[in-house]
Amino acid sequence: MHNFRTTSSDLLTPAMNRRSALLGTLGLLALPATHAVAAAPAKSKQPPPAVWPHASQVPGGVARLSLGPNAKRPSAFAGDVPLLVLGDAIEWTALVGIPLAATPGDASITVRAENGSERQVAYTVADKQYREQRLTVAPRTVDLSPEDEARYVRERDHQAGVMATLTDLRPDASLQMRVPVPGRRSSSFGLRRVFNGQSRNPHSGMDIAAGTGTPVLAPLPGRVIDTGDYFFNGGTVWLDHGGGLLTMYCHLSRVDVKVGDVLKTGEKLAAVGATGRVTGPHLHWGVMLNRAMVDPALFIAA
Repeated sequence: MHNFRTTSSDLLTPAMNRRSALLGTLGLLALPATHAVAAAPAKSKQPPPAVWPHASQVPGGVARLSLGPNAKRPSAFAGDVPLLVLGDAIEWTALVGIPLAATPGDASITVRAENGSERQVAYTVADKQYREQRLTVAPRTVDLSPEDEARYVRERDHQAGVMATLTDLRPDASLQMRVPVPGRRSSSFGLRRVFNGQSRNPHSGMDIAAGTGTPVLAPLPGRVIDTGDYFFNGGTVWLDHGGGLLTMYCHLSRVDVKVGDVLKTGEKLAAVGATGRVTGPHLHWGVMLNRAMVDPALFIAA
């Protein structure tokens, strides 16, 4: 029997997807003194400051696009979806979540000035080959009964509304996230599973192996926008960090927050579990930016 973990849309067939609306110092060098005259110390070369999220212009990655200087924050859009714009009058930066389904090649965003004028900012999405895993399992493990599919559809429609949350609240400028739970990363972002010869959606988050009951902590300040017990995801919490940046936590054994609660970085929100469609306890951690699931590793230091 194969041991595999699934979450959310990992098990869905392409046909079901079509039904879905959304789912990285130099030390100081001292020179010896000559004739009692001390040589000036060499200047140390410091690495550039790290920024989060790291730029990775691939499907499932994040593009950091400079919008230049402007007295006021410009508006930017990927299609009709608003983008998170951070910075100041010296330079504004648009953060673009690139969907896992994005086609490599040329892309662009629309930038709208206060007077209503618009311009395009182009960028390129590079190709990335994520790992593929082929599994043969019992059909009942992946095929939904009519009752289960009906439940999934109801929950999908509800969560589509959650994913569309957009608030004017601006998150911390650095956006460096704390890993919500310690543990081994047990399944990589973007992993594509093929069950019984049929391709399923790629893995859209980071799985962290941890024992049942391990506290799950908020990676950034945020507001709870949804909690629930869902067919695929089990016990789930969604946090809104502002500007279209959301995080989700799945397969929880216990939820310790309620909708509307405001959390600080490091505050407990839930406990690790094995609820939903999984075979063992772990945390599935997802990061969504402008309605695209992106690699959480881009938001953490290591």
